[in-house]
Amino acid sequence: MSTTGRRPAVHPTTPASPPAAAPRPRLLGPGWPLSVLFLGFPLWWALGLGVFAFVLLAIPMAFELLRHRPLRVPRGFGLWVLFLLCVAASATLLESDAPGGVPGGGGANRLMVFGYRAGMYVAATIVLLYVLNASHRALPTTRVLRLLGFMFVVTVCGGLLGVAAPGFEFRSLMELLLPHGIATNEFVNRMIHPAAADIQVVLGYAEARPIAPFSFANSWGANFSLYLPFFLLGWCGRTAGWRRRVAPLVLFAGLVPTVYSLNRGLWLALGVGICYVAVRLALLGRYWLVQALAVAAVLGAVAFVASPLSTIVQQRLDAPHSNDRRAQLATETVRNVVEGSPILGYGSTRDVKGSFASIAGGSTPDCPACGVPPLGTQGQIWLVVFSQGLLGLGLFVAFFARRFFAHWRDPSPLAIAGCCVLVFFSIELFVYDTLGAPMVTVMIALGLLARGGSDPREEPATVAGQVGGQVGGQVGGQVGGAR
Repeated sequence: MSTTGRRPAVHPTTPASPPAAAPRPRLLGPGWPLSVLFLGFPLWWALGLGVFAFVLLAIPMAFELLRHRPLRVPRGFGLWVLFLLCVAASATLLESDAPGGVPGGGGANRLMVFGYRAGMYVAATIVLLYVLNASHRALPTTRVLRLLGFMFVVTVCGGLLGVAAPGFEFRSLMELLLPHGIATNEFVNRMIHPAAADIQVVLGYAEARPIAPFSFANSWGANFSLYLPFFLLGWCGRTAGWRRRVAPLVLFAGLVPTVYSLNRGLWLALGVGICYVAVRLALLGRYWLVQALAVAAVLGAVAFVASPLSTIVQQRLDAPHSNDRRAQLATETVRNVVEGSPILGYGSTRDVKGSFASIAGGSTPDCPACGVPPLGTQGQIWLVVFSQGLLGLGLFVAFFARRFFAHWRDPSPLAIAGCCVLVFFSIELFVYDTLGAPMVTVMIALGLLARGGSDPREEPATVAGQVGGQVGGQVGGQVGGAR
């Protein structure tokens, strides 16, 4: 017999490797926390969890980040880390008295408010890192844009509800589950009690200012403006499909609650935003887009002036009754910080002694406007300076300025929209408390911009390199970072 076809010997001590097991399918796809957060937001609002959903959904994002190696951060992130350290350090001053504030400790209520704000800062930070570190394949930019565009639609619908049914409100599940003392706390109740509008006297008579699906009229205005650029990108582009046909109707409908909100800060931000986009397009040589924008603005202005809405705007501009109080509150906020705790502030807000007219003054059932909002309110910038002092304010402003100037020359539509969001944010910092949904939206914008950068000088790097470069780098120089 021939031996040329002999089979090779099999060694029993070296068994063949088993076939690789197929990867187990994931119950939820990549980026699911963002989908659950935004697509489910009307439900979170109805349950009384609208504010807390951002913190709750940041938890699974944090676990996802713990498995991500290496972790990328945007340039300037060390400034934000230092700001967060200021927030933590300011907790030691929660029981300190401010010169113009009501003396005495705030106890559990003040600690609860501080915990909420600190939690929102941490949640916004996690969202930023989550978006930045998600790959384009796992979490496409288009998907994020459409989610934020959906939130713009929800905001418009909530505004229309506030105009059409201003008395609509109900007790949420959270109100029913929480102890009565907590559920009826004014600060907590505003966040867990779903309502369509605030009834306020601004024009000399009671009028409804839309708030749904948020807690305050100013929050509605801030969210409307910050979601708008993403809506235009995600719902008006050539690949938007059916959304492109719906978008003009949404924009037209959004004009009504925008006017009825009586938010001058929103009106100013939108005006500046249109000018900013026009200038950017002109500098890029896209004159036909500038002309189209100008034509749309003129047609919109003519339609607006011909409608009854223009009367409401004129009445609001003729009733600037809150200007003096805002200016006085801002002045007193800064004075208290400079005189009492210039470095780290007071950790949280403080009630004002009496009113600005008299130390014995204050709100009454017949004159609720006679009272003064707490020191450190009526604007995120005043909250930061009062709660975290001049050091915290400097770090806060420096971080967002650093991110704006990293992208302001980028000609991509995403960069223009993202910088427009930062322009809106910088204006509204002075008049709106933006901690919550607005802050999360801004952080998503920063994450999208940082991971989509085109500047070869700003390549992705590890978190150790970036944070070590600024936290130890105000000691040793900044290292790495994503654009």
